[in-house]
Amino acid sequence: MKKSVVVFTSFAFLLALSVPAVAQPSSKAVETRIIDDFDTVDSQNYQVPLKKSTQDTEGTQPLNWTWNVQASHFIDKENGFPKKDYFKGQPNALKVFQKSDVEAKVLGVQTSFLRKGENWFEVYPEKDGKPFEIPFVGTVTQLDFWVWGANYLYFIDILIRDADGRVYTLPAGNLAFNGWRNVIVQIPSYIRQHSRLRSGPTTMTFVGFRIRTDPDEYVDNFTVFFDQLKFSTNALSNIFDGYELKDLEFGDSSSSGSSNSSSSQGDAK
Repeated sequence: MKKSVVVFTSFAFLLALSVPAVAQPSSKAVETRIIDDFDTVDSQNYQVPLKKSTQDTEGTQPLNWTWNVQASHFIDKENGFPKKDYFKGQPNALKVFQKSDVEAKVLGVQTSFLRKGENWFEVYPEKDGKPFEIPFVGTVTQLDFWVWGANYLYFIDILIRDADGRVYTLPAGNLAFNGWRNVIVQIPSYIRQHSRLRSGPTTMTFVGFRIRTDPDEYVDNFTVFFDQLKFSTNALSNIFDGYELKDLEFGDSSSSGSSNSSSSQGDAK
């Protein structure tokens, strides 16, 4: 009995060696990608995959955008609020990674509302004068950014749009602290990040930041700064056997099909 078990085990081992190995993307191939470090104004060169409309198209393309701010009704428009600008500076924790030939900058926003209440403002990417949503790459596990708080009881949220077109609001805590803080937001598993259809959006997208005031908090002079917006992702998670055919365009397939059919009938005669 023992001899037969040994023979069977050896046969199974040899069979496993004879089967050709098929490489599959690792579920643990996690990497970090920077969306914007805010050091170069309006020039992020954020790399995203090209949409493969033909078999010859491959690689990545850079995306660039500007940042803009919009606010709720009681913003003090007469005095130019909300205000946005870039300033020299960065969190101490990031200084060790800073390139010597690049000056560190952060994105700053200042607001002033005319009265207390449920006020809000949004910091969002813009391209060609219109809101622009930044596409993620791969399957994202978390978002990561640095924010400077002025110890006001304001609440910050992340806005993302899933691959079905729904916008989700992900709470990122409050700003009732002084100075820089690293904020990490987990992406819930129920959010669809990739379309199951060829015609759908290809990925989940970043819509922007939203900051809401506590109804009892002061609103006449608030400032906030952002730095190092990035995310953790498995960039290979949505790659499958035959992925290069997903976005292939057929062209005028009806005419080519009819011509082939005619030629076949002619040959038969």
